[in-house]
Amino acid sequence: MSSDKKQSKKDEKKPGADKAAGAEKQIEQVSPVEQAKKAKKQKNKLYEKELKRLHVELVKLQEWVVAKGLKVVVVFEGRDGAGKGGTIKAITERVSPRVFKVVALPAPSDREKSQMYLQRYIPHLPAAGEVVIFDRSWYNRAGVERVMGFTDPAKVEKFLNAVPLVEKAMKESGIILLKYWLEVTPEEQERRLKSRIDDGRKIWKLSPMDVKSFTRWDDYTQARDEMFKATDTPWAPWFVAKSEDKKSVRLNIISHLLSQIPYKKVPHEKVELPKRKDLGKHYKAADYPFKFIPEVF
Repeated sequence: MSSDKKQSKKDEKKPGADKAAGAEKQIEQVSPVEQAKKAKKQKNKLYEKELKRLHVELVKLQEWVVAKGLKVVVVFEGRDGAGKGGTIKAITERVSPRVFKVVALPAPSDREKSQMYLQRYIPHLPAAGEVVIFDRSWYNRAGVERVMGFTDPAKVEKFLNAVPLVEKAMKESGIILLKYWLEVTPEEQERRLKSRIDDGRKIWKLSPMDVKSFTRWDDYTQARDEMFKATDTPWAPWFVAKSEDKKSVRLNIISHLLSQIPYKKVPHEKVELPKRKDLGKHYKAADYPFKFIPEVF
């Protein structure tokens, strides 16, 4: 018998050889769909872990803002479907709405249309101890109003010339101003907008204006470029975040936001609940016919 055949027979008799072969076969049988599901599950798990860590830091930032009387403005801009709403929700879901305030103004009224353009935004700027997040902002004039023809080019030009000075005045008044532009590809934008049509949870996000503006990609690109050229200043720069992956962009923006505002953990005493002393001793609950809701779940 040749040495190769002898070695082959020895390998076959090795303990665990069958188990190893079976495991290898099992790995080979995992379908691409199952592999994708597993990868997605692992990615989601990592996302939740990192988001939880960042939420803790946002709470620390919140306490620091209140303790030091800071004034913070965060502006979110981008095309429809870029992920602004989801990012803002990720930032605010674990902090106090009395500190982190979200401003999403509707279309201006006839009275507001007659005012100085920036006038309707001024009352929403923060006082000491507040963070104000604008879900779209005064930059509507340089974006949707310009592209959709709601204002004439002369007013857009005046706005682009004036807004850097206004933002400089904001900074000089002590406001920390952060401006984010969420950048999405046309393919991903189309996928997201289409997903809103058949999803009862998202249909409210798809306005007639979104549908009209969908065909004007190049117009929005030109508007963005000219807006950046005029308003990307040393005192109020634009930060661009790629938003192809919604979860990644949320983590990236929160991380960046935290890095832009120096903060420390505010020391406070550890909270301990006192013992209950009079539970049911001094008052007996009334036998009232409460109208309990149906317990269908």
